[in-house]
Amino acid sequence: MRTAVYVSNAESADISVLHLDDTSGALTPVQRVDAGGVVMPLALSPDAGFLYAARRSAPFAVLSFAIDPASAELSLRGEAPLPQSMAYITTDRSGRHLLSASYHAHVVAVNAIDGDGLAQAATQVLPTGLNAHAICTDPSNRFAFVTNLGAGVVLQLRFDASSGQLVPNVPPSIAVRAGAGPRHIAWHPAGHVLYLLNELDATIDVFAFDPERGTLAQLQTVASLPRGFDGIPWAADLHLTPDGRFLYSSDRRSHTLAGFAVDASTGLLSLLGHTPAPAEPRGFNITADGRWLIAAGQAAHRVGVYRIDPQSGALDGVSEQAVGRGPNWVETANFA
Repeated sequence: MRTAVYVSNAESADISVLHLDDTSGALTPVQRVDAGGVVMPLALSPDAGFLYAARRSAPFAVLSFAIDPASAELSLRGEAPLPQSMAYITTDRSGRHLLSASYHAHVVAVNAIDGDGLAQAATQVLPTGLNAHAICTDPSNRFAFVTNLGAGVVLQLRFDASSGQLVPNVPPSIAVRAGAGPRHIAWHPAGHVLYLLNELDATIDVFAFDPERGTLAQLQTVASLPRGFDGIPWAADLHLTPDGRFLYSSDRRSHTLAGFAVDASTGLLSLLGHTPAPAEPRGFNITADGRWLIAAGQAAHRVGVYRIDPQSGALDGVSEQAVGRGPNWVETANFA
């Protein structure tokens, strides 16, 4: 098996497809695909057979690309309207629904995905608080959570995986500190803990998850910025290694990646350190084997590849590769 890397480039309106050398960490460009406008969030289907891309310039749409299992190259198979410019997209755990969040329109939406893997028109558009930034379902696919950066809350919703309908849970939200700016979410692979990255103060909140009620309870807040940094925070993304041992976050103003060790029983975080990244590291991803982290430097128009030490979690920058202009989102997948 080999690893494919997909990078959306907002300014050049295209998607870069690259192969990752699993020995050296070098990236080889293999394809550039036109997206017809400002392309930002990406999402893989659960079986990695399709890549979905959200176009954030009019006409707003989700593009459905089939992934060639032999080459990892993309071919456009469908385009469906999105209700607004969506800052985040993901599939539910079944791969039958595409979930999206709109920062500027303050809504989330559900688009059905048909039996051929193609996203269809929206079946539900649900108002949120100010600046919905991300949405995802829990591991059971029975609940969904939405970050609201402007409102300073995380919405708690019930999700019907058969119909794709979202309804408010009880209680319907959990508040985060004023000025924190809830942005992105990551689940511990065991499903008992949710991690929340806050854009405006660059903190990470750790929440215990009640799998029966579908609700969150705060356990911990940690800082993600380097010690002594006195700029304005601009946190962007966070991901865990597949084994759940290490968590990483990115900050665009300090141009760094922060690493944390994860307590196996409680999910609590301990800071490991910071690693320089290409200018304005926005989106990043971790390969399925947990060996590599690939980060997009939005202002550098490059992506950086880091080897993850399996014992310490330390990052070792091994290569960089030019892509399109304004890279902002990264997905990875294995292929034959």
